[in-house]
Amino acid sequence: MASVVSTARLEARISTDLHALLKRAAEIQGRTVTDFVVAAVQDAAQRAVEQAEVIRLSRADQECFAQALLSAPKPAPALKRAFARHRKLLRTGPE
Repeated sequence: MASVVSTARLEARISTDLHALLKRAAEIQGRTVTDFVVAAVQDAAQRAVEQAEVIRLSRADQECFAQALLSAPKPAPALKRAFARHRKLLRTGPE
């Protein structure tokens, strides 16, 4: 059984110079203009999302972060009480 892929239409007005450039680039890669544009837009979108969601740290910052994880302080009494209350709430359920 073949799966059905949902699609959406995207339209854009561009200059004739940009259209000619896209057409030339697509021809160089042996693609249609549509295929070239879709691939380029997808790549740009993935990079934009990655830049917004991925935190990049310098080597020193990576070491500082790892050290903070490895030598985390002992939980404070208030945190221990909060965890105990949370466990109790999960066992008893809502009232």
